[in-house]
Amino acid sequence: MSAPIRFALCLALAAPLLSGCAGTTERNQAPLTSDAVIDLPRFMGAWHVIAHIPYWPERGKVASRDEYRLRGDGRIDNDFVFRKSFDAREQRWHGISRVVPGSNGAHWQVQFIWPFKADLLVLEVDPDYGWALLGHPQRKYAWVFAREPRMDDTTLDTLRQRFTRYGYEPSQLVRVPQFADQLDALP
Repeated sequence: MSAPIRFALCLALAAPLLSGCAGTTERNQAPLTSDAVIDLPRFMGAWHVIAHIPYWPERGKVASRDEYRLRGDGRIDNDFVFRKSFDAREQRWHGISRVVPGSNGAHWQVQFIWPFKADLLVLEVDPDYGWALLGHPQRKYAWVFAREPRMDDTTLDTLRQRFTRYGYEPSQLVRVPQFADQLDALP
């Protein structure tokens, strides 16, 4: 990849991360925190992105998922895997996450491009670790993750509604197509 393309990609990826560093939320709410207790080894593995309030690099991606692997140094390998269309090849962006000490595994700092970091909060996890709700301290972004790539509309709507308790507007979470037949159902 040429230097100008790398620079443009860095700027594009850095913009949402820098905007996420603001100290107040859009609705003058206190920054979001999480009191979830996360079993990190159990949280590792692949999580399909079922719905999200996307930041710029996520927009238009399909069949996306995050893959997490604990490292020997205590940090987490964090890969974002996606396709630009269902007939395109799979792409992978590699990042490193670290769990903020004292957060019970629920507050992560994610870094895809040095020196920029973004905060991620695991808000809730299904007791069987089948789904997870993730957010951002300023409520600009949110994600519904699931271990399986297909989730029925009723379950997704129920999980979207759970975001109201965290100060989100559930209608902002849009489905991420995991299969081509889901493209027709998008607004």
